[in-house]
Amino acid sequence: MGRRTAWWRARARGGRASARVRVAAVAAVLCTAAAPASWPAGAAAASGTPSADGTSAASAYAFAEGAQSVDGATGSTDAQRLEVGKTYRSSLPRGAKVYYSLELDAESNTYVSATAIPRAGAKLSVTDGIRVSVQDADSDSCSNQSASFGAAKSPHPITAWGARTTSPANPLCKGVGTYYVVVERVGTADSSPGAWDLELAAQTEPPLKEAGSTNPPTVWNSASPTPVSGEPKRSPGGAGFSRATSVGQGVWRADISPGQTLFYKVPVDWGQQLSATADLGSADGAGQGYAVAALDLTLYNPVRADVEDASVGYDGQQKSASLAPVPSVAYANRYAVTDQVNGMRFAGSYYLVVHLAQGVADEFGDGPFGLRLHVRVEGAAQDGPGYAGQPVPRNVFEVTAQDREAAAEGGAAGVDAAMTAVAVAGIGAGTVLLVVLGVWTVTARRRAGVS
Repeated sequence: MGRRTAWWRARARGGRASARVRVAAVAAVLCTAAAPASWPAGAAAASGTPSADGTSAASAYAFAEGAQSVDGATGSTDAQRLEVGKTYRSSLPRGAKVYYSLELDAESNTYVSATAIPRAGAKLSVTDGIRVSVQDADSDSCSNQSASFGAAKSPHPITAWGARTTSPANPLCKGVGTYYVVVERVGTADSSPGAWDLELAAQTEPPLKEAGSTNPPTVWNSASPTPVSGEPKRSPGGAGFSRATSVGQGVWRADISPGQTLFYKVPVDWGQQLSATADLGSADGAGQGYAVAALDLTLYNPVRADVEDASVGYDGQQKSASLAPVPSVAYANRYAVTDQVNGMRFAGSYYLVVHLAQGVADEFGDGPFGLRLHVRVEGAAQDGPGYAGQPVPRNVFEVTAQDREAAAEGGAAGVDAAMTAVAVAGIGAGTVLLVVLGVWTVTARRRAGVS
């Protein structure tokens, strides 16, 4: 009898312990289910919390989710292959020139971008930056483009791009085979010695079903547009290209701190014309200083090619930076000489990247400062040029219904979807929890009656 009592008590204690474990497990499931996989990325980067290595969150860059690490080779022989449609993470030491390889067909246009991210607080010169080129097996340069940090010398993401195009106007770089992406760090020896992070992305554009005109437009609406007015909607920017906040026509408001870079994306279809203005609000209190090139607004096209930029100094009073007029999106724009026209060559998500120079903090404090982004998209959407295949990644050169919906909400559509997922997951998990607990209760009572 004593042994049986001791055994039952032990069994009861074990049962209660097991129940506690089961409840904890279900609670864990509930918490897991309630956390949406699509939670807006980059939110932590904009929160102002320093990262583990001490990097200021205000200048943190959110890399693409799942970006694969790749080492840049010091020569073409050891260059690691980049797959089109994927995003990679690498690094670029001071004074380095690194190589990556691409296997390309003979028909598609291929675009590669490299975004360099120095650490917050890095010492930079006006000429510091990167140079990106695409070369064939005979060292012929298919393209060559540079990007620098400019007069503000403020650490922030900068992007340069390269391309292998099959345009009749470009006799070099034809045919199938191995091509090389060469990324070089340029500037002075006085800059900080630490390596810069790199984000690399490659896309392909298929050929046309039927050849079109190779003459760029000679007449288009080049008058400076009036900035969109109206009540601003709150829309915090993202912390990287892949985390950019979707916005459409309207006025959007955010807070920005010195050293911070905000990324927005705007769906622009064939035949539509984009314009944008960024307004920096006045500083709190009286400031006597002046920050050079304090506010920078840059427009990138869907392959992250720099179309144009505008910057303005800051004396503590409100300032405005407006992009120069660009033409409507058209396939033939690619045959123009200037980047301002050449870059508007395909439909898709165009990026507006806003940076507030770190030097603003020295004169006017850490902020944050008020920012308004005026976005205008004019013209009716038109049919595309008629591609003979699919681009990689898919839909990169088109505007979808989901793109338009997200842009109209200023990125809130994605947040609402995430919260809906939380609610649904919470209800579902709660229902499962009640059912499981009910089963356990019935089972325990039955076992108590049998014993």
